[in-house]
Amino acid sequence: MSFESLTDDKIADLINCQKRLTNPQARVVIKDGHEQINFNVIATDDSGYKFEVYKRKNTRDGMDDDFSCGLLWISPNGEVLTLRRYNGSSHNHRNQLEKNQLGSTHHIHFASEKYIKANKKAEGFAEPSTRYKTLDGALHCLLSDCNISGLKTVSDDTSQTFLFEIQ
Repeated sequence: MSFESLTDDKIADLINCQKRLTNPQARVVIKDGHEQINFNVIATDDSGYKFEVYKRKNTRDGMDDDFSCGLLWISPNGEVLTLRRYNGSSHNHRNQLEKNQLGSTHHIHFASEKYIKANKKAEGFAEPSTRYKTLDGALHCLLSDCNISGLKTVSDDTSQTFLFEIQ
């Protein structure tokens, strides 16, 4: 399958369909200064769509904000396309086509027809996000945003302003 024919509507269908994680007990793999865990995901309808969710973080000292998790679509011929990617604030992301920089902030990448047609990474466009601060919080947002069940996650409480609860 050539991804050049992939439309924004098809990308939305892939993201919005109900999905279930099939291996919640997947194991962490440690290599090259990072640890990663990959989960298999299937659509719960009769579409036959297959996906993968990954969760990856840098294990080097001082790199707490260097993390990423994402949703990959595995096309029928085995080609893989990143639909969404949730990154930490360890780097300054630049949207190539829009020619703007986000700065070093947490951000979410979105696959788009525009970037595919421009022969860029499908998920090359990103927007800043204050919805998460940690890798676990990013994974929670990813699973929620992409309709994936089968793994218990907890959101980062980014709206908390008090250190202690006042009674």
